[in-house]
Amino acid sequence: MDLMEKLSTANGISGFEGNIVNIIKEELVDSVDEIQEDLMGNVIAIKNGEKDATKVMLASHMDEIGLMVRYIDKKGFIRFSKIGGINDQMLLNQIVTIHGKNGDITGVIGSKPPHVMKASERKKIIEYDNMFIDIGVFSKKEAEKLISIGDPISFKSFYEEFPNDLIMGKALDNRIGCYVMIETLKRINSKANVYGVGTVQEEVGLKGAKTSSFRINPDMAFALDVTIAGDHPGIKPDEAPVDIGKGPAIILADASGRGILTPEKIKNLLISSSKEDEIPYQLEVSEGGTTDGSAIHLTKEGIPTGVISVPTRYIHTTVSVASMKDIENAINLLVKVIDNL
Repeated sequence: MDLMEKLSTANGISGFEGNIVNIIKEELVDSVDEIQEDLMGNVIAIKNGEKDATKVMLASHMDEIGLMVRYIDKKGFIRFSKIGGINDQMLLNQIVTIHGKNGDITGVIGSKPPHVMKASERKKIIEYDNMFIDIGVFSKKEAEKLISIGDPISFKSFYEEFPNDLIMGKALDNRIGCYVMIETLKRINSKANVYGVGTVQEEVGLKGAKTSSFRINPDMAFALDVTIAGDHPGIKPDEAPVDIGKGPAIILADASGRGILTPEKIKNLLISSSKEDEIPYQLEVSEGGTTDGSAIHLTKEGIPTGVISVPTRYIHTTVSVASMKDIENAINLLVKVIDNL
């Protein structure tokens, strides 16, 4: 199993990122000088350069969207809460894994069958609080032998290599960023002091980025994430202007400026490095979501921060699609930037 597949198929919803921490440690133990974990659960891999040289932070969140056990009814059916941003229509009939106290339990998400729905009901999207998880038991007592309130729930999926160097899998947001961070740390040969951070709980409030950047206090930082690819039916080019296969996106603004507004010197550094080595890139101004970069750049007295994102289709589903060429070019760009510092 290659690294990208290993990262995609590993389970780690927000607050339960331990599996991803272990993968990062295993991959980097022979490539960095020190690996730390902080009290929030962030993993920090340090590659030392020269004394008093520029301190650079690479931040990639480890968590994926998921669910959590909220209630068990008298027949053993489970009600759940969403952890992270999930569109209700992608939930129905998914196979899930509940990570219980005595091991993993498989379940399926069900709801009222369409056969007994009124015509008006069939036209509506079923909301998650009208769904439940069936684990094949017949009582609350039986269910409680296997699971508990608060158990994390991840989606069961598989990883596939598509034609044209495309990949498909769950949790590409943001195991792609983790892959980019890991491979960048392996390949750099820089005078800079580089801190590769796997952050926790990004999907629920950029939490790990806030605490880890406060601890490290770098001179500059780069958040590594994914962005929406607008190259498929049902989306207008002006809504999502980047395409799969045309290089990583350099984010100039996100959340209409409520998130990151990339400093001019970071923007110029990324663009000039791309042009120098003829690395393909795209520019994006986004009105949508944001990344760890928004938390990092507001830490302490302010940290100059950039965001490099890999275009990805169907983000926050179990069938996201991205290009390994774009991923490699994101790594090439970061290596170029860091080695030149």
